Amino acid sequence: MRRSRAAIGVIALATLSLAACSGQVRDSAPSGSASIPDLPGDAVPRPEPRSRYGNGPVYEVFDKTYRVMDSGSGYKERGVASWYGKKFHGRLTSNREPYDMYAMTAAHKTLPLPTYVRVRNLRNNRSIIVRVNDRGPFVHNRIIDLSYAAALKLDMVRDGTSLVEVTAISFDDPPGDRPVRVVEPAQPPAPKPAPAPDPETTPEIQKYSEIFVQVGAFGDRANAERRRSGRHSTNVSRTHRPDRRCERLRCAGPETGSARHLEPLPGRSIAAFLAGGASGCV
Repeated sequence: MRRSRAAIGVIALATLSLAACSGQVRDSAPSGSASIPDLPGDAVPRPEPRSRYGNGPVYEVFDKTYRVMDSGSGYKERGVASWYGKKFHGRLTSNREPYDMYAMTAAHKTLPLPTYVRVRNLRNNRSIIVRVNDRGPFVHNRIIDLSYAAALKLDMVRDGTSLVEVTAISFDDPPGDRPVRVVEPAQPPAPKPAPAPDPETTPEIQKYSEIFVQVGAFGDRANAERRRSGRHSTNVSRTHRPDRRCERLRCAGPETGSARHLEPLPGRSIAAFLAGGASGCV
């Protein structure tokens, strides 16, 4: 007797879907219109506890037994979808929620209630997400019964049915198995080039270390050494000319005032100006 009462209770929970899908009750779109002003957005998947009602685990309809899945994880199926609307608007679904034909919901025979699924219309590739909160359809080859709004978004209201693909969205998978956004590690900033030396702060000894001022050119090295005495940062170097040998006396750095005020002559470089002093020997 207890088993019979349980069976009767389960059948009562499925009455809505039976009426919607068996063809015994005539259903229709709202008030002869095939459209609604504002289509709702897709259902937003979120973890929810299993409903107290409508989850079996086993129930029987039309002498056929159905077993409710423990989880919707991995569920994916292709088949025929139908829809139900005005006739059942406001009635209780299998999990005791009022049916709203303008909400994004659906009925399924064995998925746990509630379950979020993606439904893709294979005829036009439109896709939606709905929340399964009802049982049905109990008609051969039909795998899901959609609300009026969901069917409208898939463009299947006029035909009444369509070939679809249903994929469950599961929260049972470990977080590591879910898609994650890969963030590339930040690249270290490129090294900044060394700043150019500031002419205002660079010591003069650096500015003029490569500049030489020729003080004189002597045929006799002794004359060059006498001229060198008393001067700092000077050196005597030897150079050869085709006709004679010269001893050059050069000054480097800030010791010589002429190095600070050298300016190129018109049409000549500083290098040419410096070399000009070697035109003869004394």
